[in-house]
Parts: sequence; C-alpha cells; structure tokens
Amino acid sequence: MIVVPGPASVELGRKIAELLKSRVVPVEFRRFPDGESYIRFEDKIKDQDVVIVQTTSPPQNENLVQLFLMADNAKDMEAKSITAVVPYFAYARQDSRFRPGEAFSVKTIVTLLKTCGVSRVITVNSHNPAILETMPIPIEDLSALSLLAQHFKKKGFQDAFSVSLGKKGMETAEEANRVLRGGCDYIPTQRDRVTGNVTIEKKTLPMRNRDTIIFDDIISSGGTMIKAVAWVKEQGARRVYAACVHPLLIGDTRDKILKAGADGVAGTDTVPSPVSEVSVAPLIAEALRKRAVTM
Repeated sequence: MIVVPGPASVELGRKIAELLKSRVVPVEFRRFPDGESYIRFEDKIKDQDVVIVQTTSPPQNENLVQLFLMADNAKDMEAKSITAVVPYFAYARQDSRFRPGEAFSVKTIVTLLKTCGVSRVITVNSHNPAILETMPIPIEDLSALSLLAQHFKKKGFQDAFSVSLGKKGMETAEEANRVLRGGCDYIPTQRDRVTGNVTIEKKTLPMRNRDTIIFDDIISSGGTMIKAVAWVKEQGARRVYAACVHPLLIGDTRDKILKAGADGVAGTDTVPSPVSEVSVAPLIAEALRKRAVTM
C-alpha cells in the first residue's frame, strides 16, 4: 500500500503513511495563472494499492478537481486499486432532493469518483451516513467524535455535560458521553429548507455551574453554534466549548463563537485550521490497516 497525500491534505497524508509504515508518493502541484490545477505523481505506482488522501473543504471545487485528477492519473498509471480518503466530503449535505429540480450533488460526486477509477472511499462523520450506503461504490464513514471527547478528557473535562445540536444529533452527544460520562442531551433545531436559516428551541438543560461541550459534525458559518453557546451560557454553564469534527469556520466564525461566550473552539484535522487540535490519522490508518488484512 502506498499513500499519495493530495495538495489539500499533505500533513494528514504523511501522518497516515507514517502510522502504516507505507511509502509516500509526493504530488507535484502548481496552479496555472488562470486558476487551473497541475498534478504530477513523482514516482511510479503501477500494480500498487494506492491511497489518495485529499480533503475537499473550501475551496471545495478546486480540491475536488484535484482529487479527480489524481484518481484518474492513478488509473492511467495502472494502479492495482485506488482508495480515496476524503476526510471532509464536500457536497455531502446535499444528500437528497429537498425541492423539485434540485441536483443530488453527493451522488454526482461519487459517480465522478467511480468514473475516475476509485473503488472505495473513506470519509469521516459524513452529514448523512445512511445515504452513503446507496452510492455506486463502497463508502466507509468513520466517527472522530470519541477522539474529540478523549481530547477534552485529557484537558480535565472528564465530567463535562455533552450537548448536540438537533434531535438527530443525539447520537453525537451519546458517543461523546461514553467517554466524558457527565450526562448528555440535545438542543432542538429547525432549518428552513429555502433560506437555510436555523432556529434553536431554548430547551432547559441541567448545565448550571457545569462544564459543557457542544458537539457538532461541522461548524461552517457557525450560526447555529453561536445561538447554542449563548443559550448554554444563559443557563449558567461554567466553561463552554464548541467542538466539531470539521472546522470550516468561514470568515470570522471562530471570533463570533468566542464572543457568544465560548471559552474555546476545537476541531480535527479533517480540515486544516487553527483549531485542528485532534488528528484523525490514527482512525483512518486503522481502517486502512483492517482493509489490507481482508484483501
């Protein structure tokens, strides 16, 4: 097995390769003056099981095109198999046709990956794991929530109250609570399908004078998290942290979360960012190791 760290995930790809003791094939990358991407593999990969590591966080369209180029290039260079490790899977939130005439974006992306020669995808905390089971190639969805919770436990939050956003996210709070053991619950949310605006229900929770961590899969513009942090602080929580797997943190989102009352923001390196305090490399390496044993 060889690992190809894509331009968007160089550090994470190298960490995964180090854990697997796998050979790394570097990618020569540059951007043409008109914005197009140039990709070249710096070593041969013929008859090898190739793992391409490339997150597709913003600029997601550029990162996706690079992923397609790398996968198709690996196919042309006669790789034995191609696994795409896509820590953050762009367009996964468009996982259904909510309104007539909408594009089923995630299906389109997976179809393109298959066409480029990818036979398997590994991702982390996809927005809707169930929909991935209907895709034309196998997609393994890993969860990094326990890693996040363990990170907070090591920082002295072993009895913190775990909160998730939305009833469907209750499993998120429960997974974190299996590590922190301070109890858990969720804050009900409702999203307008046309505008995308999210409102929260100000549900009373047992958080007064307690450390509280609000867990979510993604923080993008942070609108929902900001409202949740403010509500948790209003109920008298002691220290409040916002935690997510994918810290997109568009613009000044982090500052807005802190201004709402959070003591800090933490995420993983599925998306490289200033708050990526937890690495998913061990999680992904273990999944790849198990796959290699069964091949």
